[in-house]
Amino acid sequence: MKKIILLILCAILSVPTFADGADTIVVARDGSGKFRTVQEAVESARAFMDYTVTIFVKKGVYKEKVIVPSWLENIEIIGEDRDNTIITYDDHANINKMGTFRTYTVKVEGNGITFRNITIENNAAQLGQAVALHTEGDRLKFINCRFLGNQDTIYTGTPKTRLYFKDCYIEGTTDFIFGPSTALFDDCVIHCKRNSYITAASTPKDVKYGYIFRKCKITAAEGVNKVYLGRPWRPYAYTLFMECELGNFILPEGWHNWGKKENEQTARYLEYKNYGAGADRKARHQWSREISKSEMKDLSIGSIFSVNDNWNPLN
Repeated sequence: MKKIILLILCAILSVPTFADGADTIVVARDGSGKFRTVQEAVESARAFMDYTVTIFVKKGVYKEKVIVPSWLENIEIIGEDRDNTIITYDDHANINKMGTFRTYTVKVEGNGITFRNITIENNAAQLGQAVALHTEGDRLKFINCRFLGNQDTIYTGTPKTRLYFKDCYIEGTTDFIFGPSTALFDDCVIHCKRNSYITAASTPKDVKYGYIFRKCKITAAEGVNKVYLGRPWRPYAYTLFMECELGNFILPEGWHNWGKKENEQTARYLEYKNYGAGADRKARHQWSREISKSEMKDLSIGSIFSVNDNWNPLN
C-alpha cells in the first residue's frame, strides 16, 4: 500500500520513481515540497548511505551556496527542468579577500553524487574569479546540466578523483575548466565568452589522464576570435580534445605554455580527429601532438576511470 501511495504522489508531482530502498525528497521554492532550499534537503540525508537518496528540485531560482559534505554518498540531485531549475550565487574572489576557492555556488565533497537536469550558476560581476561548481569527491556524474559563469566556472579540485559530464553546457571566460581531477566531457557544448583559455589543467605527473573532451562542440560568443584550448596550470597538465568541433576562433597554435618554456617539455596536450575551421594542426605548437589510432584503445571509459576499482559512469 505504501509503495502504491508513493507512486501516486510521484506521478502527481512529476517526480521520477526509483527502485525499492530509495528515498525521494522534494524541494520547492513555493513551499509545496518537503524543503524550500537544496541545502536543507542535502542536510537531511543520512551519512554513508548504502542506498540512493534522490533530491528532486522543482523549477525555480534557488539563491544559495550548497555543500554536499564528504560523509554523504549515493545522492542524486535532479532538477525538474534543466533551464528553469537554477542554483545560483554571486561570490567572487575579491569580496573581502575571499580568494578563488571559497567562491563556489555548489561544492561537492561526497563520493558517488549525481546531478541531472539542473543549472549551477555563479552570476557575480566580472571582478575576479568566481566558481560555479567546485568538486572534491570521487565518482561524480553531471548529466544534462548547465554551468554558467565567467572566470573559473568549474574547478575540479582533488587529484585522482573521477568526474563524468554528459550532454552538459559549460560557459566561461578564462581558465573556466581547471584543476587536477580526471574528467571526461562527453557530447558537451563548451562556450567561450571571451578571447582567453578554455582549460587550465593541473594534472599530477603520476596521473595518466586529466581532461578529455569527446565529441564536444566548442562555440564562442560574437566577436571572440582568439581562444586557446588550454594552458598548463601545473607542468604535467593533461588535456585531450578528440572528435570535437572546433570553430575558427581557436588560434592556429592551439595551446599556450603559460609563459614558461619549461612547460613545453612536460605538458600533455593532445588532439584526435577534431574537425571544423579551428582543427587544422598545421600551425599547432610542436610540443602538442595528435594521438595515433593505436592509442585510442587506452581511451575507453573503462580505461580512463579504472583506478582502484572498475567504476563505469554508464552503469
